[in-house]
Amino acid sequence: MTTFPRVTVEVPLLRLGSGASDYVKLGSYVYGLRNPKGLHMTLLHVGILNEFARDVSEWTNGITDAETATRKTVEWLHALPILQGFSGRSDKLIGLADGRVSGLEVEVPRQVHEFQVNLVEALHQLLDELLVDNIDDFILSSPALGYRYPRWTPHVAVGRPPHRSHETWDIEPLALEFGPSQIRNGRFLPSP
Repeated sequence: MTTFPRVTVEVPLLRLGSGASDYVKLGSYVYGLRNPKGLHMTLLHVGILNEFARDVSEWTNGITDAETATRKTVEWLHALPILQGFSGRSDKLIGLADGRVSGLEVEVPRQVHEFQVNLVEALHQLLDELLVDNIDDFILSSPALGYRYPRWTPHVAVGRPPHRSHETWDIEPLALEFGPSQIRNGRFLPSP
């Protein structure tokens, strides 16, 4: 069986503030500043496809086998709508992943929140088609999906905080430009 990389639906960060100087300033707030070419905002985390398919198969006690879960999930991913690029803003750094990661908390237009809600509803529909019962419980307990909190906070992970913390730090306001949504590692997925 082929092992697939991690899959997310995300929007790439195309511009941060006025450019390189604002990016460099972030380095005074965080350690291990991430490469600007890889900065993005995740709209929906699916995880490693093989692990997600295994979670579905185990949850359904084999009624939906991993191969069927993989095939249907790939079809579903390829059929997702695309969110067009948009502008956002950030004036805060927040602690994420139990305080191990710092992220820009992003103020986004309402249509971005609505799109993300639609993605979660589409995930519910997919899981229903895969015969998963107690879908909310599955979403919060699937190791592949990795959800621990039911509420989405728009953010861009940028590095490690100076100390492990859930704190919020105020920063100078930054204008942010995001590109259209895409499937991370989508090129490695089989054709539907």
